[in-house]
Parts: sequence; C-alpha cells; structure tokens
Amino acid sequence: MQAELPGAGGTGTAPAAPLLAGAPGIAREKVLVIACGALAREILAIIDANGLTHVELQCLPAQLHNRPEKIPAAVRAEIRKAKRDHTRILVGYGDCGTGGLLDKVLAEEGVERIEGAHCYAFFAGLDVFDAEAEAEPGTFYLTDFLARHFETLVIRPLGLDTYPELRDAYFGHYTRLLYLEQAADPDIEERARAAAERLGLAYAKRVTGYGLLETRLTTIGT
Repeated sequence: MQAELPGAGGTGTAPAAPLLAGAPGIAREKVLVIACGALAREILAIIDANGLTHVELQCLPAQLHNRPEKIPAAVRAEIRKAKRDHTRILVGYGDCGTGGLLDKVLAEEGVERIEGAHCYAFFAGLDVFDAEAEAEPGTFYLTDFLARHFETLVIRPLGLDTYPELRDAYFGHYTRLLYLEQAADPDIEERARAAAERLGLAYAKRVTGYGLLETRLTTIGT
C-alpha cells in the first residue's frame, strides 16, 4: 500500500479486490474513498487493520479546511475523475463548514458521504458529539491529526506565531480544548496538552478510536 499523507493530498492504493468469503469467483465491489487529507492516516490504518483490499483512497489537501468554500468544487472534480473507473464512491468529509453546499454537490453527483457535521463527529459518534457540543459549547476540538499539525494548521494560518495578541480575537469565546484520541500515543497527547496551554484553555480528553469512520469503511461495498 502506498500513500501520500496530508496535507498535500495523495492516494492510498490497495491490491486487486479479494473474493467474497463463501462465494468463489465473485469479487467485492471496488470502492473509492475521496477524503480530507486530515483523515488519511486513520483511513489507511482502518484499511490495513481490516484487510479492506477493495477500498482505495484519494485525498484532498487538509488545508482546504481553512477555505471551506472551496471544498465542494474540489470534491466534485475528484468525483467526476473517479467515475471513469469506479462505480462506488464514498466521500470522507463532514459538512466541514460548507453550509450545506457539499451535500448539494453530492446529491447532484449521486454520491454519499459519512454522516456528521465534522470529522470530530465521525470519531466521537454523532450523539456523543452533539452532547459534548451542547454541554460545552465553547469547545475547541483536536483530533490526532490536528494535534500533530497544530502549529502548521492552526497557529501559523491564524498569524498567532507572529501576533500572539490575536489569541483573544480567535479563541476568546472558547473555554476548553477537547482532544479526541484515535490511537494512543503519549507524544500526540502531550502535543494536545501543549496546544490547550498555548491557547489558554482547559484540557480534556475523550478516547474515541476510529468511531463511525471505521464502521462505514468496514461495511461499504459488502
């Protein structure tokens, strides 16, 4: 399996589709997942752990999250290219700040996505995420990816490395940072704690694993 991990975008390629157990000569339907680069590591881990050799991955740059208005057109372009070779496509994005425009594109293209407003909801579970958001509306969420790339995806794009006084303008209404842990890693957890300290927020952690993301990937195409 080869992959170009985010944020530049890239692909993860699996071997030829395996035969269905108990059904000689019938191959599993090949599935292409078009996803945010922020999910690449997790998706490839799920593919590897579950032997999902019928699933292929194409990623768009994670930096698109800083310009969500560009996500729908970028996803549409990838879908139209993918339709030449794939009959089944799953989009690995939430609404991700597109205000429903991504769902409009997907309806027009006849493609489904994973449920949820954000990837945070994929991992935590829709009900859990909604409950967390309602209980603590001033929550800033971190995934493993965002904790790993906090400096390049949060601090620098907002100019906080140069103008730390802008912290209150961006984060003054937040009260805590909630780290959603996909895979246990003391280094990543320490980065999440450091991120909370840098933003002046209370730190909390919830172990989520891969959540709905794994559920959808392990059932699609079966």
